[in-house]
Amino acid sequence: MRTLALPDLGEGLHEAEIVAWHVSVGDHVVADQPLVSVETEKAVVEIPAPWSGRIAKLHGRPGDRITIGTTLVEYAEAPASDAGTVVGALPKGEAAPPVAGAEPPGERPPTGIKAAPAVRALARKLNVELSAVAPSGSDGLLTRADVERAARTLSEAGPPEPLRGVRRAMAGSMTRSHAEVVPATLTDEADVEGWPAGTDVTVRLVRAIVAACRAEPALNAWYDGKAMERRLHRKVDLAIAIDTGDGLFAPVLRNVQARDASDLRRGLEAMKRDVVARKVPLEELRGATITLSNFGTLGGWHAALVVVPPQLAIVGAGRIVPRVVAVAGEPTVHRLLPLSLTFDHRAVTGGEAARFLGAMVADLEC
Repeated sequence: MRTLALPDLGEGLHEAEIVAWHVSVGDHVVADQPLVSVETEKAVVEIPAPWSGRIAKLHGRPGDRITIGTTLVEYAEAPASDAGTVVGALPKGEAAPPVAGAEPPGERPPTGIKAAPAVRALARKLNVELSAVAPSGSDGLLTRADVERAARTLSEAGPPEPLRGVRRAMAGSMTRSHAEVVPATLTDEADVEGWPAGTDVTVRLVRAIVAACRAEPALNAWYDGKAMERRLHRKVDLAIAIDTGDGLFAPVLRNVQARDASDLRRGLEAMKRDVVARKVPLEELRGATITLSNFGTLGGWHAALVVVPPQLAIVGAGRIVPRVVAVAGEPTVHRLLPLSLTFDHRAVTGGEAARFLGAMVADLEC
């Protein structure tokens, strides 16, 4: 019997969620026929059959999360000859035997939490996480009343919903960013009163980022915190944040410094179609050198955004609003575009960030 395991779907990915099976037990499949769709890192990927044969067993149901190397499909018989790329099952490690006298992991008292054994037992019975309960006892002691109050609050709230797919990937990226990046944010405004009607705001922002990267290349770079090394990029591969009901996508628009406005607009539209259809290729979600979030289309003015390593910067564009400005010493109303630049202060100086943002403003106002 041959088995197909979940293959490595890309650098840094360790698990995937089963979205849908395209075959059933007993089906005869041919090499390269789609077997199952899985979701990981903001993309839905079809896994094809590596060889022909009859399906004996399917492992997992839609919604299940599986790790790389876990068996997905068992064939009833081995084929006479393999076709396509064969992905074999990886051996699974066996769980270590429990140490005599050791507490089960779920029974170990949380570090730093003060509670009597009876209170801990009550929390386990009511499924209350002690670390999330505010203590009311003397010297920070958790009481039965604290646990019971937390249990009532949980019962009034909705049921817990595990993060899946896009939201799970976002949570992982944000956790990594919080642990690694030292963020700082700089803000400014661009006077865009001179823009003609129908100006493509996103394309103008892309053009301004390209101009800023030429003026100050330090922000179009990656940083390796462990080695304390940065790598400046000649090309500008720009991630564009796209909001959906399922979560945030950030596909990459490649080589934007070499593309004209019409080509950029075509690329943006193709990205949006792929995101809506959940058909973004995995390679188009990686390798960005800098990110743009045009959040002003939804609301907001300035923002301290999140830098995702190894990138060093993210540009935010807020809502364009009319404001009173001084022109030749006289008050007048102009449209202003608020800009935010959040950067990793480990590898970018304040002066570099200021020059970058200044170059953006100059390009947007010309």
